[in-house]
Order: sequence, then C-alpha cells, then structure tokens
Amino acid sequence: MTYTRAIGLGANEIIRMIVRRLALSKINPNVLTFLGLVINIVAATFLAIGNFRWAGAIIIFAGLFDMVDGRVARETNQVTRFGGFFDSVLDRYSDLALLMGLLVYYGTINRPFYVVLTATVMTASVMISYTRSRAENIIPACKVGFLERPERVVLLIIGALFDRMAPVLWVIAILGNLTVIHRMIFTYQEAKRLEDAQLRPRTVATSSSSRS
Repeated sequence: MTYTRAIGLGANEIIRMIVRRLALSKINPNVLTFLGLVINIVAATFLAIGNFRWAGAIIIFAGLFDMVDGRVARETNQVTRFGGFFDSVLDRYSDLALLMGLLVYYGTINRPFYVVLTATVMTASVMISYTRSRAENIIPACKVGFLERPERVVLLIIGALFDRMAPVLWVIAILGNLTVIHRMIFTYQEAKRLEDAQLRPRTVATSSSSRS
C-alpha cells in the first residue's frame, strides 16, 4: 500500500467516525451547512487583514463541514430537496465571502489591479455555477469543465497556506472562465443534438406520408 493510499484511507475513516458521532447527536444537516458558512466568514475576515496562513487553516476546517453535511443527511435519512438547495446556496455565499475578504485586503493595501483580478475570479465563480444551473434546465446534465468548487477551494487553500495568493488568483481567473466557455459550448452541442433528435422522427413521418 502506498503512503498516499494509506493517508486517504485514514482520512476517510476519520470522516466516517465524525459522521457517525454527528448522526448519533441527531443534529440537522442544514445546521452543519450553516456552520460551514459561518466558519468561512471567519476565514474571510483573516484574509481581509492579510493573515493568509490562519485563513487557509480555517478554510480547511470549514471544508470538513462541507464534506460531512451530506453524509450525515444520508446516515440519518434526512435527505431532502430543500437540503440540497440550501447547501448549494450557502456554498455560493461561502465562496463569495472568501473572495470579498481578498477584495478588502487588496483594497486596503492599495492594489487596484488585484482588486480587479479578484473581482474577475468572483465573477467566474458565480458564472461556473450559473451556467450549470441554466444549462440543466435544457439538457440533462452539465458537469463538464475542470474548475468546479472543490478545485477552487483547494487552490485558495494552497494560495493562503503558502502565501502565493496572486498566482492562484490568476489560475482561477483563467481556468474558471475557460470552464464557463466549455460549459457554454457543451450546452450548445447537447441542446442541438436533442433538438435534432426531436426533429428526426417528424422528418421520417413526413417522408413516409408523402410516399403513401
């Protein structure tokens, strides 16, 4: 067994233990989701004052709540449609809170270029979710693209812990907007394929009636 495999199994076992304890406590999974948002707001405060390493550690802690709320819901048979909606909405608030913290920090140290860059990242983060939501109104699923929320959070953690936030923002800004473009192209292709499939039977039926 490799070291990475052993670490992965160990971490998964710890998460399972936490889920079991939380399930026994009868806590509502939506409370865990809300606590994750509160902790991310604390992390955003640390980002705003430039204490990036503490912010990174707090984001990791917040991520624990993000990992266990759904598992606790399944373990306690509390999976609901509203729960999924609530989790998604609060995830967006968490993402924006962290980026707002960076906006405050770069504004405070008078770095207008990085204020604009952070705003670009904020826009990409919102649009990644929005394009998927809108696309899935017209096609079955739109999960394409590399930079989904877990990847963005991991990148922010890396930027914070290693004090390399500027390069991380560039990566998210570029790959995030490429993800949006990818989803737009994919949605166009899938929507056209579905429309063509709907038109094909009508064309065949018209052709058959013409021959008869």
